[in-house]
Amino acid sequence: MATGERGASRIEIRGLRAFGHHGVLASEQARGQEFVVDVWLDVDLTAAAASDDLNDTVDYGTLATDLAEAVAATRFDLIEALAGHLAERCLAEARVERVRVRVAKPDAPVRVALDEVAVELERSARR
Repeated sequence: MATGERGASRIEIRGLRAFGHHGVLASEQARGQEFVVDVWLDVDLTAAAASDDLNDTVDYGTLATDLAEAVAATRFDLIEALAGHLAERCLAEARVERVRVRVAKPDAPVRVALDEVAVELERSARR
C-alpha cells in the first residue's frame, strides 16, 4: 500500500464486467464470455485530497474504460496472462505505485458447480 507522510491511499474499481474471448478451449475463444475485474491501486492521494483536482489523482473512469476495452480487444489462453496485461495497463498510470488485479471467470467451463474461477496478482511500478 502507498505510504506517504499522511498514511496509506488506495483507489478501488470493483466488479468491472467486460466481454472477452479468453480461454484455452476453442469454444471459449469463439463464443466469448463475461469476465469480472477488480483492481486495487496504491496511489498517493495527498495532493488530490487537498486540491480537489482530478489532475492530482488517477481518473478511475478513464482507467475503467481502458481496462474494459483491453479485455475485449485482447485474447489470452489464461486468465493469469489477462490479469498480468491489465496490471501493466494500470501501472502505465504514473501515479500508481502498486496494483492488485483480480480477474474472475463466472462461466468457466468446468464439470462441477461453482460460482467462479479467479486469479489475483500484484505488481509494483518499476520507476
